[in-house]
Amino acid sequence: MKLPLLAPAEANAPLFLHRGATITRAQFAQAALELAARLPDAPAALNLCEDRYCFALAFAALALRGQPALLPPSGHASALAAVRADHPGAYAIGDHPTCAVELVLPRTAAPRDPAPRVELPALAADLCVAIVYTSGSTGAPQPIRKPWHALSHAGQELARRLLDGHGRCHIVATVPPQHMYGLEASVLLALAGGHGVHRGRPVFPPDVRTALDELPAPRILVTTPVHIRALLASGTKLPELAGVISATAPLPCELAERAEAQFSAPVHEIYGCSEAGSLATRRTLAGEPWQPLPGVTIEYQAGGCSARGVHLPQPVPLQDVLEACDGGFRLLGRAADMLKVAGKRASLADLTQKLLSIPGVIDGIVFQPEAGAAQDVLSRPAALVVAPRLSEREIRAALARLIDPVFLPRPLRKVERLPRNDVGKLARAALRELL
Repeated sequence: MKLPLLAPAEANAPLFLHRGATITRAQFAQAALELAARLPDAPAALNLCEDRYCFALAFAALALRGQPALLPPSGHASALAAVRADHPGAYAIGDHPTCAVELVLPRTAAPRDPAPRVELPALAADLCVAIVYTSGSTGAPQPIRKPWHALSHAGQELARRLLDGHGRCHIVATVPPQHMYGLEASVLLALAGGHGVHRGRPVFPPDVRTALDELPAPRILVTTPVHIRALLASGTKLPELAGVISATAPLPCELAERAEAQFSAPVHEIYGCSEAGSLATRRTLAGEPWQPLPGVTIEYQAGGCSARGVHLPQPVPLQDVLEACDGGFRLLGRAADMLKVAGKRASLADLTQKLLSIPGVIDGIVFQPEAGAAQDVLSRPAALVVAPRLSEREIRAALARLIDPVFLPRPLRKVERLPRNDVGKLARAALRELL
């Protein structure tokens, strides 16, 4: 069985946009064929491109050559070295010259006019087109092989679930394409879902506004709770949005309510993981449970939950505690985050949300310094807090009014900033070092 690499659309449909310039579907197809023809023979290649068009171009060309795209958990030298060690003979493609990149794709190079009716060949459904790595937030990053049918399924179903009724949308994403969420909710919404996407990855609020201003309506913002919080705190006025999509961490209802009010657009969340990809969605303010995507079922067992899907070769164990309800499920928190002390229960995620609700707290996290310690009744959680105008004593006193004293973090430390990665996640090793 074969599946198309590009969703059916008009040849001149805009696929990638930036500063008023567009790259059409046909131009992209022509450029991908030309790049595939000049790639070296190798078992795989790291795709380090930051520009979303360059990333998608390398992704497509590698797939046409049957070379999996290696997507490292970060751009740090140690992470790249670890991926290379796992894949001897692999080379790296990037969009700016560094010592780590063997093949450079110039961001300024304009695709030439395509041949008449140029098309990309369909790909074998079971072809491994990517090897993604988990974030490392709960341990060492692990490689996950992704066949084309799994990624194509995610792009198509997310487009149907979240973008149907808007026509061809134009997406700005604050998450990198190397991350599973960024890959599915930006690159694959373009390739498999038929929508257009901005080439950049804006991080700061003024840059997000500028990127959205460059796109025609309907506009979709693909982002994270960390970026939503920063946008709201800055008061940045965004152009008209058709929707906001968030993932990587649960979005507090209060934050979603403020976002919908300020952006005048519905906010939806995606639930998933690197191992299984996108599994379910919800509109946060609707108060409804998470609804699995078509083809996805959740299995509930005494020892934990797992996900089955038409795009998954076997059940994938989930690290979260889920509760079935009303045809969907509720997310109770990570299994490793559940605390039990003196017959009382709490989750680290809920304690973190309580911490973030304190006026004057800009960022923060409650966590267990030692891996696997969350179930230890003798172990207290710790907290790191960004709050320039509050003292540690004031923060601790405010938090004590919101949570049971047995769960009060000790130690609680003020820091200038948290060591978040590109999608806002925090690795345990980095937290322990900062603590």
